[in-house]
Amino acid sequence: MTTQMIIALGITIFMIVLIMIDKLPFGSVPLLACLLLVIFGIADIKAAFAGFSNSTIIMLAEFMAIIAALQKTSFIAAFKRTMFNMADKGGFKAFLLLILIVMLGCSLFGTGSTAYYVMVIGLLSTLPYSKKLPPSKVVMTAGFAANHPLLPFNTALQYGIVIAVLGSAGLTANVSVAKFAVVNFILSMGFLFNCVIQYKLLPDHDIKATEDAKQVQASTEGSSLTKTQEYITYIVFVIAVVGMLLQSYIGDAGYAIAGLSVAVILISGVMDFNEIRNSISAPIILMSAGVIGVADALGATGLTDLVGATVAGMLGTSVNPFILILVFCILTSVLATLTGSTIGTVYIFAPLAIATCSNMGLDPTAAACAIVISGWCGHFLPIDGMPAMVMGVGNYSIWEFCKFTVPQYFIRLLFLTAGALIMFPM
Repeated sequence: MTTQMIIALGITIFMIVLIMIDKLPFGSVPLLACLLLVIFGIADIKAAFAGFSNSTIIMLAEFMAIIAALQKTSFIAAFKRTMFNMADKGGFKAFLLLILIVMLGCSLFGTGSTAYYVMVIGLLSTLPYSKKLPPSKVVMTAGFAANHPLLPFNTALQYGIVIAVLGSAGLTANVSVAKFAVVNFILSMGFLFNCVIQYKLLPDHDIKATEDAKQVQASTEGSSLTKTQEYITYIVFVIAVVGMLLQSYIGDAGYAIAGLSVAVILISGVMDFNEIRNSISAPIILMSAGVIGVADALGATGLTDLVGATVAGMLGTSVNPFILILVFCILTSVLATLTGSTIGTVYIFAPLAIATCSNMGLDPTAAACAIVISGWCGHFLPIDGMPAMVMGVGNYSIWEFCKFTVPQYFIRLLFLTAGALIMFPM
């Protein structure tokens, strides 16, 4: 290893440790790491902070604003009421239907939507205790269901990242949107399978409603938008999603379409400038943009290729592709869980996996798809936003929590790896 490789690796480890101990504001640590890269001569200012002009980050920021606008519509209010009424019916059928409804809603919002899981878990926190369907069985399963789309048509963010990481490795991305959606669907079926087999094992106790429970329940009453504003919101949402899905065909215009959608939301009065500014400058944007600069620096020093060649040498040329992809998925999801930076972690491990596959003479498409998706497949420990909220609202002990989440974690990754290899044979 060269001196630059060692310094870049040291800065990366330093960044990860600071994120894990959570002593600095969320999103600030990667910015510090970028400054250290410049100070130690690993990258110049332009390269270190290139993440802020990265197309994926631009897309994420745009969709943060669009999803915030969608939250104001009567359709979402009706969705909330349906979910609440379903939980009142009780029984296994209601349990399963409730999970499916939440997964259907995730299809609209997309995987990893903070606004959506906060809404779902907040609403579930208002459920009264019923022996037919204890709220402790619902919060755990339906809470995590907010991260698993039943109809994965809104995979623009993940799809864009797959195209980006393959392109950054100098490879022509040949990833079908339909096939990528099927991989996500197979993952969701793995999640649903785990919910079904663990139904009787889930704890049976009451939960303590959150302080915002009444506000969440009141939000089911209706929309503050006019009919015209609602229709505008629906239209721009669809246009933005279509633009992202067509990005591989129309280039950067796909990202610009989403940006124009945000402009329409502003002009029509659906959201004011302050609301949009708060959405597009959320801490997760700073976190993700900063980590991309660090990941790029690792690649520029040659460390990514070195690790790829080393891993390939350790595994040998006869390693089973399933094991190869599964190992990288575990590494990615574990680090994403520990750091809380999903996109940043994906940008670190995806290039490593692609380099490993290339060194072994394998098509890296399946690995890229699985690893990108795996970034959203952690949540086996209550140290990130969604799992921490699930554990707190559901009033679970750490044993009750892990008894469900650890099997869920491995089952989902097994389904994900299998789905990626089925759709994109190596």
